[in-house]
Amino acid sequence: MARSRPPAFAFLLFAALLLALPAGTARAQNGGEGASIAVLEAVVRVTAAVPGDARSAQTLGTERDGSGVVIDGEGLVLTIGYLILEATSAEITLAGGKRVPAQPIAYDHESGFGLLRASEKLAVPPMALGNSAGVKPQDRVLVASHGGAEMAGGAVVVTRRPFAGSWEYLLEQAIFTTPPHPAFGGAALIGADGGLLGIGSLAVGDAAGADQPLPGNMFVPIDLLKPILADMLEHGRAQGPGRPWLGLSSEEVHGRLFVTRVSRGGPAFKAGIEPGDLVVGVNGAAVENLADLYRKVRAVGKAGAEIPLDVLQGMAVKRVRVKSIDRHDWLKTRSSY
Repeated sequence: MARSRPPAFAFLLFAALLLALPAGTARAQNGGEGASIAVLEAVVRVTAAVPGDARSAQTLGTERDGSGVVIDGEGLVLTIGYLILEATSAEITLAGGKRVPAQPIAYDHESGFGLLRASEKLAVPPMALGNSAGVKPQDRVLVASHGGAEMAGGAVVVTRRPFAGSWEYLLEQAIFTTPPHPAFGGAALIGADGGLLGIGSLAVGDAAGADQPLPGNMFVPIDLLKPILADMLEHGRAQGPGRPWLGLSSEEVHGRLFVTRVSRGGPAFKAGIEPGDLVVGVNGAAVENLADLYRKVRAVGKAGAEIPLDVLQGMAVKRVRVKSIDRHDWLKTRSSY
């Protein structure tokens, strides 16, 4: 029979993980024993199945696997939204190996968060939501994916800055850490007091900022969840006017915004925009980068607004009017959200 480890072991493990990087000192607060146990047990595996005809199947696949964090005593699991986007079924695996069916119940494109509800209460101490507004460069943190202590390690916050994704996604204060964690999708970013500070989204090569190569991860700050959590639980998404979605992916190349992909049948596709076009402005105002493009598009109006894009096609700049939609109306959710 395996002997249970004493409570002191849990505290020492948590402290060691926080101190995994050299220089500086970090210390678990508010009774490290409880916080450390919650950190390791609250992070679970999330798997999801997505139909082959889903809008996101081509880019994200039909079988998705990552992590999530138990955040209440009723089986509510927070994860990164792309793991469950358009999923029709999901499963949660606890640290001890127990598998529990789960239902995707909410998705928020603006933050990137997703929620699942397990089919039963989970015998797991939920992780408390921390305060990501206080996270700053040089803070020592713990990054944990499913898999227990072997998949948890110390990291340091290197920057807080805007992040613009090619898929019409913008965070104004994303959290960037280093070194990179290999299983970042849905991983927990945890403070010294055991509170959840963010959810893992991406691996990046520029964690320190543009023109400063440094591998790391990008995390979605947990404070973005707090004002929309009630809406997500009740309605499956944040309420209020949706933001305009165009259905195009763009990449910055030498200071220019190239269209790399257009969603077939989407707003940009219907307006005649094609891969290889350059987006140079919005309604006559030049755009400097992806973040600037998204801000200018959103400034025109809510979902449904006609967005006047200035697009270089061939040798001529054309004014292309794109009738935007709400991205949720484009998805094939087939679930409660």
